[in-house]
Amino acid sequence: MDRLIFHVDVNSAFLSWEAMRRVKRGEPDLRLIPSCIGGSPESRKGVVLAKSIPAKKFNIKTGEPIALALRKCPSLTIAPPDFKLYSACSKAFKDICRAYAPVVEEFSIDECFLDFTGTERIYPDPIALAYEIKDKIRDELGFTVNVGIGESKLCAKMASDFEKPDKVHTLYNSEIPQKMCGLPVRDLLFVGGSATKKLNDVGIRTIGELAKADINFLKGILGNKNSIQMHNYANGIDQSPVRSQPEEPKGYSNSVTLEDDVRDAETANAILLALSDSVTRHMRRDGARAFNVGVTIRYLDFKTRSHQRQLSAAIDTTNAVYEVAKQLLAELWRDHRPLRLMGISLTNLSKEESAGVQLSLFGEEQQLDNKRDEALDKTVDALRGKFGSSIVQRGTVMKSGLNVARKFNGETDLQKNCHN
Repeated sequence: MDRLIFHVDVNSAFLSWEAMRRVKRGEPDLRLIPSCIGGSPESRKGVVLAKSIPAKKFNIKTGEPIALALRKCPSLTIAPPDFKLYSACSKAFKDICRAYAPVVEEFSIDECFLDFTGTERIYPDPIALAYEIKDKIRDELGFTVNVGIGESKLCAKMASDFEKPDKVHTLYNSEIPQKMCGLPVRDLLFVGGSATKKLNDVGIRTIGELAKADINFLKGILGNKNSIQMHNYANGIDQSPVRSQPEEPKGYSNSVTLEDDVRDAETANAILLALSDSVTRHMRRDGARAFNVGVTIRYLDFKTRSHQRQLSAAIDTTNAVYEVAKQLLAELWRDHRPLRLMGISLTNLSKEESAGVQLSLFGEEQQLDNKRDEALDKTVDALRGKFGSSIVQRGTVMKSGLNVARKFNGETDLQKNCHN
């Protein structure tokens, strides 16, 4: 065996961590009753973040509105999210993993990869080792994990998604025909709903059928890049390394689910400004600029649309990103149907100073003196770093009446994502 990779995945992480805390206080175990982690049912921001197995029996789904979940199960127990708790629990189980593995890669707050390649003399029995790690996390921390074992990150993660909870599964290369090929194509890592539909429409319904499909045929359906990756994954091919240090972010994105319908351009633009302010702050912190700006909107019927623009000069100031985003929104949102979500993404990054030629208000690419904007952003970033995100707000946003401190600057309210 060339490589030996574990994938450790906390079972229903947010709910398990809250359940563990409540059990220690002598309260009922949320894992044993219909329950979920989510926001207030009075707010459309309230969605199901995690659910118990008993709640799953009521067909409650992660990501659906709390109000809908309550209609399915009126006795549903709802616990609010607590990201400080989640961070502490995440660190605790990953510390246990680091005590065993020479290389650990954090994949998300509740998942990590462990690379045991070359440790066969220390750990001669991988399955016994996986059980030891799993049981140690359960006994010392009070919550359960699944451990997947494979010869690649792909196979280890696929294995950890087999039967749950509190299980160990293997998916060695020799087991792929038996354990993976018969699964629905939607179960393959990174195959989303759109790709699943396209594949199903041409008769490709299982991972095995995808593995045998002609690559040129797939390119016509999925595009060159996606088809190659999916075809490789369907055949169990994944050479990506386990990294102890995260890769450089390939993009930054912020989105916000709106409590009230947005119907007018003035309010929508104020939200765009707040999002631009937040996303550029995180990008500037890493010393990056973006050549590509994207805007995403979602209507009340959950239909999502996006629009992006590639620039020949990279930008990093709030005002420059905001001006491009405003133009994109105007082109994208011509019908002014009510919106429930808005987002901004910055991709195609550069850390080269020579890339930083800012755009004018009208979008012409020209060399401009943007020192005032840069100085303003630098000052605002410094104040927020010292006194908190809500210490400074943009005037346009304040005039709109939006509660920026609560809606846009709280770590739990705004999705802050670094896409690797």
